[in-house]
Amino acid sequence: MAAPGKVAAFRLPPLPTIGEIIRLFRLKAQKQLSQNFLLDLRLTDKIVKQAGELKNAHVCEVGPGPGGITRSILSAGVEQLLLIEKDARFIPGLQMLSEAAPGKVHIVHGDILTYKMEKAFPKHLKKNWEDEPPNIHIIGNLPFSVSTPLIIKWLENVSKRDGPFIYGRTQMTLTFQKEVGERLTANPGGKQRSRLSIMAQHLCTVENCFVIPGQAFVPKPEVDVAVVHFTPLVQPKIQQPFELVEKVVQSVFQFRRKYCFRGIETLFPESGRLKRTEQLMMTANVDPTLRPFQLSMSQFRNLCNAYRKMCDEDPSLFVFNYREELRQKKITRSLPESPGQPEQTEEENQL
Repeated sequence: MAAPGKVAAFRLPPLPTIGEIIRLFRLKAQKQLSQNFLLDLRLTDKIVKQAGELKNAHVCEVGPGPGGITRSILSAGVEQLLLIEKDARFIPGLQMLSEAAPGKVHIVHGDILTYKMEKAFPKHLKKNWEDEPPNIHIIGNLPFSVSTPLIIKWLENVSKRDGPFIYGRTQMTLTFQKEVGERLTANPGGKQRSRLSIMAQHLCTVENCFVIPGQAFVPKPEVDVAVVHFTPLVQPKIQQPFELVEKVVQSVFQFRRKYCFRGIETLFPESGRLKRTEQLMMTANVDPTLRPFQLSMSQFRNLCNAYRKMCDEDPSLFVFNYREELRQKKITRSLPESPGQPEQTEEENQL
């Protein structure tokens, strides 16, 4: 019996092990969905611990699969747990967990990439963006095939303060391939510094918590897995629209082994390209001979601010698409009345 004035800790009743659930429902990881099961509940507890204090919290778990992390979340004493699972084979096992925790679990058979998170949690949990994060968490052992597009989607939601971030600065604890985790947290000059580093770090505090060896999963993936924690920043480090930041950052990293001005050039049409590139680099005060991975966050901010000013002066700039320009040139070269045109350049092949 609980001591007077204290709420008894929630405990799941005895349940089949995750391994037994897999055998009971004849579950098999599907390679085309990049599924990998984590059976060690000590590791699932460790992942959930990285999310912070979950007592009485509202949690959305992405892709719970056979329910290993789900058990650890429920054992942490959450108020409500929303499970979003795309693969119908896992639903019966999750329903068993739901029955073991009456009133706490809501299961959605759907795709997290299209699920509308704006109405996933009660309205009273909303916090102002400047306040402490709401008592809402997103947790997930993500399939490798969706992890990068999903975090980019959520980073855009952070920028626009919609989706799961309509409630405030909702925190996320997610798994990625170790290499992706390193990219998300890479510092300037690091070999893993990439587009993902800038897009994540200008919007969130990103922490690479720990690495799970591949052999802990069934089936064993060819790579180790990183657990990464995200807390949205009150003020983004680059205060420009998400689409503009993404375009500049993507352009810079198109040729990561070349000087950064080579990627910057792709922001501009061929006519006047060199002059405009020089203008942008000078306004942003960025050394054109730096490599993309050497640029600091403040240098990317300067580039985005300078590019925004140029777009305001010439709105056609923002809709310019370098790849489309290359495609049109390729079509022109292939026409019979255009003999003797040069072959594709190294840059065109790389793109």
